[in-house]
Amino acid sequence: MLNDNRFGKKQSFITGVILLFTLMLSITLPSCDEEGNFVLPLTEAEIIQGLKEALKVGTDNSVALTNRQDGYYGNDLIKIPWPAEAAGAYNFINTNLPNLRPVLDEVVLKMNRGAEEASAKAKPIFIDAVMAMTIEDARGILNGTDNAATMYLHEKTYQSLHDAFKPDIFDALESVGAATAWNSITSVYNPLAQWTPGIDPINTDLADYTTTKALDGLFLMLAEEELKIRTDPAARINDILERVFGSLD
Repeated sequence: MLNDNRFGKKQSFITGVILLFTLMLSITLPSCDEEGNFVLPLTEAEIIQGLKEALKVGTDNSVALTNRQDGYYGNDLIKIPWPAEAAGAYNFINTNLPNLRPVLDEVVLKMNRGAEEASAKAKPIFIDAVMAMTIEDARGILNGTDNAATMYLHEKTYQSLHDAFKPDIFDALESVGAATAWNSITSVYNPLAQWTPGIDPINTDLADYTTTKALDGLFLMLAEEELKIRTDPAARINDILERVFGSLD
């Protein structure tokens, strides 16, 4: 009876070892792609490298698309319009002050020119956020929504970008003549508004408005670049992007 017990324990031990070994093999053996080729599991280092590369490519492309003439003004998706809170002023001037009508469009053009000039400021701020990415950040982005990387950068950089952009936007608005055009409008319109029932003075902070709209446009372009990398193999311009994002296909 004692020998039978020992034999039973020995068999149970062997069975346990076999099961453990089988489990280990199922975890560590490579999987196969659609063509039957072995594919090793992604390592943490590869995930971080791939996500950093994706963000670098996306931000480089986004800044390149906006930091040029007509990068904002020529793109209907991100073109900065006349401030909505001053729409009443726009309509009043367009109807009643023909001498100022050309200045309305000039302000819109020059706000966009200011944004185009300032957008280069984004690259070093984006790079700092990319370099600070953790493995937890990377996994969340990799397995997240189609704009997860964009939202990560928005959370990590928006305030820094706003602080960096606004002085440059202000200087850009001054240099391209937007501030002068805006002052031409407000100096004529606001005194009239004080004495005309039904219309309100313009109080818009043009630099802050332009900065906010410029950042909205920049992140919209970044989201489009991210979507390309996630969904279009042709946008994965190197091996690490193909390896990391190809794992999601």
